[in-house]
Amino acid sequence: MSERTRQIGIISQQYPPDKSGHASRIQNMATNLDSRGWDVEVVAPPPCFPHGSFDRDWYRSKEIRQQDVTVRRLWAWQPTEPNPGIVSRLAYYVTFALHAFLWLLITRRRYDVVMTTTPPISTGLAGFVTVLTNSLWVVDVRDLWIDASVSLGFIPEDGIIEHGSRYFQRQVLHTSDAIAVTTETLGDHLCEQYGAALSEKLLLVPNGVDMDRFASTKSGDSVVDSDDPAIVYVGNIGHAQALDECIRAMGRLNNDAELYLIGSGDAVPHLREVVTEGGVEDAVEFTGPIPHEAVPAALDDAAIGIAPLLDDSELDYAMPTKVYEYMGAGLPVVTTGQGELERFIEQSGGGIHTTPDPGGIATAFDSLLASEAKRRERGQSGQDYVSPTYDRSHIAVRFDDQIRQLMDGTSTAPAGESNRTDIALDHGTTTDAGPRNE
Repeated sequence: MSERTRQIGIISQQYPPDKSGHASRIQNMATNLDSRGWDVEVVAPPPCFPHGSFDRDWYRSKEIRQQDVTVRRLWAWQPTEPNPGIVSRLAYYVTFALHAFLWLLITRRRYDVVMTTTPPISTGLAGFVTVLTNSLWVVDVRDLWIDASVSLGFIPEDGIIEHGSRYFQRQVLHTSDAIAVTTETLGDHLCEQYGAALSEKLLLVPNGVDMDRFASTKSGDSVVDSDDPAIVYVGNIGHAQALDECIRAMGRLNNDAELYLIGSGDAVPHLREVVTEGGVEDAVEFTGPIPHEAVPAALDDAAIGIAPLLDDSELDYAMPTKVYEYMGAGLPVVTTGQGELERFIEQSGGGIHTTPDPGGIATAFDSLLASEAKRRERGQSGQDYVSPTYDRSHIAVRFDDQIRQLMDGTSTAPAGESNRTDIALDHGTTTDAGPRNE
């Protein structure tokens, strides 16, 4: 008799056509799990990101099929302004969390596994239904959302919102059966903040790239259209990126180039002011967001990809999805920040890590712009490094193996060790060093 098809429900605040690294990551995970024999259902609100890019929908619930995956859209408040206020943002998060919780509770969905993805942390509310349904609950943690919100001034430090959020997050993490983290440093932070016992639940599930799409020859229209070498940033244009310093660096270059900022976000109005103040209007292009399907063509026409994080210890765990995609496309990468991102660039040889100031960034840009051979060498090193270890299909295979072991109760060593080892990355490293290679 054939094995029963196992069912997984993925609760996610974003899913394509939402345009974000998280949305594309979850879609790749869902489709790859489907190809591994899972019956996958994604539960998400109506498309709403970037905010202001979609019309508001009012349906209560709608089921559609996307790439062989069932997607259940549940109504939630949808901000329509590009830079929504805190009340509108919270309504977007909370109404979806409540609707997903009630929908799972009332329909008594009998998933074998429920995966809630964070940020935002509010998606974790739906996971508590697993206490009644006896499903395995995996919390997918991609960043320290509360820490970042405090660090960037979005919520008051040591206030009631921060304390309430941390209490809720602690309950989510300790109630869940497993915690998927994108980097080992992120897992360490969670254990420091919410209890060392969480180490027994950690699964390393890094960000990655669809190598079939990004490594092959691209075709189609591209938003990159310049006679000069193009430097590209693709993704959310927010406050955690040092894009203002990249813009200022364009005025210091010794080589001709054009900077393309592909995406949208809260920081766009400020960055437009920086462009005007620096007199670099001819060297900086804001393209707006593009479909994720169009990103490979844009990277194919670029000379350099950038991922500039602020030099903030609160972000030392971060490994942006865009870095994997740049490298998957064979682009040399210029990065700023600290921690995981700096180590990744050093170990891969796929780019240059520099200080987040105009002088350091301009020097890095000029170093690559001056030598096509150097760009090609760094790009090839990065591509070799991410393939196949960081191919999303490869990551999904490891994740599939892990959750099947957890369901069957076949993990033999303490989970904090076994999970990190079993899902460790394939660069001939030890358990301690391996995960830090994401």
